[in-house]
Amino acid sequence: MADKLGKHRGASTQVSRVINAPRHAVYQAFVDRDLLAAWLAPDNMTGRVHTFDPREGGGFRMSLTYQNPADSPGGMGGKSSADTDTFQGRFVELAPNEKIVWVTEFESQDADFAGEMRITTTLKDTGEGTEVTILCEDIPKGIRLEDNELGTKSSLEKLATLFE
Repeated sequence: MADKLGKHRGASTQVSRVINAPRHAVYQAFVDRDLLAAWLAPDNMTGRVHTFDPREGGGFRMSLTYQNPADSPGGMGGKSSADTDTFQGRFVELAPNEKIVWVTEFESQDADFAGEMRITTTLKDTGEGTEVTILCEDIPKGIRLEDNELGTKSSLEKLATLFE
């Protein structure tokens, strides 16, 4: 599907997981620089936050580095360098303890990774804690949907371990 400018518009994925913690604690893990760095990177990566301004209109820049570049999807390495995915973004909406919306863009010379990806996270109470649902929209065409979904699941697993 193409938008008005003729640019490729990516597909979407959605992943949910119940975290054994109250919504306010889970929300804090999204707006605290150190906590975000600890859980956002999937299992085979480490995260580093370069800049972080968690307010509506505020921005951030982060790098996720493969511990072994051969473990990257297709063994191709990172999107920004041989072993790293660097991206920048902005906070579009912050509804404390309910919803986080950010838009990110990979820093890559490859046009298949260009464009903004919108990530909407919703938090809802359950009997076991907080249901976290992450919806990724307009995923760049260079990212396989199953890789995006697997990475999101891995990140949510790491988020859950913060509260165990």
